[in-house]
Amino acid sequence: MNPPPIAAPAPPPPGVVDTSSGPEPAGRRTRPATGGALVLVAMLLVALNLRTLVTSLGALLDEVRDGLGFSGAMAGLVTTLPTIAFAGLGALTPWLVRRVAPARVLVVAMLALTVGQVLRAVTESAWIFVLTSTLALAGIAVANVLMPMLVKQHFPHRTGLVTGAYTMALTLGTSVAAAAAVPIAHAFGSWRAGLGVWAGLAAVAVLPWVPLALRTRADARRAAPTAFAVPTRVRPARTRLGWAMAVYFGAQSLSGYAVMGWLAQLFRDAGYRPESAGLLLAGVTALGVPIALLMPTMAGRLDTLRPLVIGLSVASALAYLGLAVAPHGGALLWVFLLAIGQGSFPMILAALGLRARTAEGTVALSAFAQSTGYVIAALGPLTVGILYEITGGWTAPIGFLLAALAVQTAAGMAIARPRYVEDE
Repeated sequence: MNPPPIAAPAPPPPGVVDTSSGPEPAGRRTRPATGGALVLVAMLLVALNLRTLVTSLGALLDEVRDGLGFSGAMAGLVTTLPTIAFAGLGALTPWLVRRVAPARVLVVAMLALTVGQVLRAVTESAWIFVLTSTLALAGIAVANVLMPMLVKQHFPHRTGLVTGAYTMALTLGTSVAAAAAVPIAHAFGSWRAGLGVWAGLAAVAVLPWVPLALRTRADARRAAPTAFAVPTRVRPARTRLGWAMAVYFGAQSLSGYAVMGWLAQLFRDAGYRPESAGLLLAGVTALGVPIALLMPTMAGRLDTLRPLVIGLSVASALAYLGLAVAPHGGALLWVFLLAIGQGSFPMILAALGLRARTAEGTVALSAFAQSTGYVIAALGPLTVGILYEITGGWTAPIGFLLAALAVQTAAGMAIARPRYVEDE
């Protein structure tokens, strides 16, 4: 957390966003917030849950379609739903944390994720499945935006390391859900078990935030009454950097969610068994675990992000071309290249902190880039699903992903050089 100006009567309590202070003066070191170890554990548990809802459905999409009678268009809607929810609900997060401490917000968010996953696993209605999935996704949407802010607030001098740690946890959870969803469903004889089991992991993530929320509430009683009422001064929507970050985030998320939602189906169509297709999807995220750990650190140490932007785009382009030409014979190579290309996600998460000076700037930039970016990303799974249903093959969907990659690369070059959203 950045320290307040010297004239301020007292620093804000743990968990309260400091919206009154400007950029930290040069040479002054910020002390980590109290309870840093507990906050780190709590963040890692949240991160484990941020994509299990999505990849478990991707691995079991055929079974869910059959069980609930989804049409191809409905399947496209369901796979697009995460991006829609993240765009709409993530934008509300700065407003929430100016009024309620982040720890308390995260308790509610993880409870929503837990309840939503339980309810969607037991319903017999396709539309109730959509509604309860939206409830669960609301919790993820809020957590998505808060994570970069929490890193900036509690670990300002370890931004790359902590961002890498929570991104690695996110990637690990994504991989485990993709790999285990089908075996769990088969073991219990129903796709419902393969989706519902992840509610237990979400419930565990609630636990460390409860004492943090209670402590924050007690501290807030002693804080200034305006602790949450100061309006934000950072408006990324009025900056070129904010829009470039949003476009890059949106384009990489577009491809990421299309891959999570449809890659297993592509491998099934190429002749792989459902279990093998799920494992190949899991391979993308499993191979991404070390990349997720290293990428934020590399981004923080480089003078420019240009080498990372170009290298990640080349890997993705080769993977897409390989999937179009030889999806079965070269599957392992394409999975490896996709894993490298998906490193654009931890890179942009790190950039959210690198391109802002303060926790206030980070949460504003995170909310704008993610909410606007997910509007763009919503086109991915839906367009891939429509093109797949119309053409009955994967050439057109992959061509669409290559076009999105070109936009991503252009936006990446625009955010490559160091600058801060507060300065624009």
